[in-house]
Amino acid sequence: MSAASELVTPDWPVERLPREEMRALQLERLRATIDHVLAHQPVLGPRVRASGVASGADLASLDDLARLPFTVKQDLRDAYPWGLLAVPRETVLRVHASSGTGGKPTIVGFDAGDMAIWDECMARLMHRAGVRAGMVIHNANNYGLFTGGFGYHQGGELLGCTVVPVSGGFTQRQAMLLADLRGQVLVATPSYAIRIAQAVAEAGLGPDDLALEIGLFGGEPMTEAMRARLDEQLGLRAIDSYGLSELCGPGVAGECERRDGLHVNEDHFLPEVIDPETGQPLPHGVQGELVFTTLSKRAMPMVRYRTADLGTISGDPCPCGRTLIRMSAPVGRRDDMLIVRGVNLFPSEVEHVLLGVEGIAPHYQLVVDRPADMDTLTVHCEPADRFADLVELRTRAARALRERTGISIDVQLKAPGQVPRSEGKAVRVVDLRRPR
Repeated sequence: MSAASELVTPDWPVERLPREEMRALQLERLRATIDHVLAHQPVLGPRVRASGVASGADLASLDDLARLPFTVKQDLRDAYPWGLLAVPRETVLRVHASSGTGGKPTIVGFDAGDMAIWDECMARLMHRAGVRAGMVIHNANNYGLFTGGFGYHQGGELLGCTVVPVSGGFTQRQAMLLADLRGQVLVATPSYAIRIAQAVAEAGLGPDDLALEIGLFGGEPMTEAMRARLDEQLGLRAIDSYGLSELCGPGVAGECERRDGLHVNEDHFLPEVIDPETGQPLPHGVQGELVFTTLSKRAMPMVRYRTADLGTISGDPCPCGRTLIRMSAPVGRRDDMLIVRGVNLFPSEVEHVLLGVEGIAPHYQLVVDRPADMDTLTVHCEPADRFADLVELRTRAARALRERTGISIDVQLKAPGQVPRSEGKAVRVVDLRRPR
């Protein structure tokens, strides 16, 4: 028996702990994390001390979490590159980072213990979705500073799987390797998986020609309409996951095979939902901004990290038997919400409508502009059939968008292949508005 199969059992007992035992474990780890931050973190330590918490022992219960200060993405930018480390730089084994589209990337370091925990969290997430030892994993996530490629690679190897590190790009080759190597698990962003499905069809292949069973998707929102497309076009069960590079990358939360909420690995990541305006904690089931505190990370611990993702959490038991808290798939990002002519709109809402319009392909981009004094919103999308009646299709799509959003949205149908594609996270919004 291999070392991986000896380590990985059908379940991890921590995923079925009684709630009182989980809360006790979380409090113990939270106290240890705060002590570590106070002793070794030069930026967050003084903030924690200023909040009136001089040691982890000052936290009497998890309710005292609200006493602690928030951490935000700007803190990582301000401390670039190493300012948030809580261990000697020489002990950092791996560096990952965000894309840095707003300037310099946000750097995140991992020591040996962090790497081992990340591997475990990924193995748990993948096993939860139905991945088992010996399965072939086709990993089409980009490798590099982006955490997605390495995260699933490491988790798959820990489970004892055969990992094919295809990475992104060369999409026609993706289709060939999926068919030839008999990949059973596809790892990708949802938008890139749609591109792969298109390449499979262009190669004259269909789901019956592939061995795919499971799709592990993350890195961007996946609506239920997108999930249904992926299920149908690739012949798999699309499973959603959630993570942030600031925490570890993928591995924070993921759906089980029932696909009814994302189980949080809450023995390592303590979740909260807060009112995004006031910062006050919200009860389970109420939508707000997701906040996470790392409970075991040593190199770069995060205290009450504000994700800007909007969603809910629930403590209701899952029929799968796991007692872990579940979170909803984020409905959008606080900083990605569009305000167009006074209406709040998330790109995921537009996607949900478009994919419900028969004849619209799953490729789109929103362009916001302000040519005069009023905002305009245009959706660039493509017909699924090049011989479609474009006038009729455009009319139906525009009507559906207006009925759902309450605002007029111009629909521009492009020739197939003209909407920009991505090998990673799709760029869904282009905002051309001039400052007022």
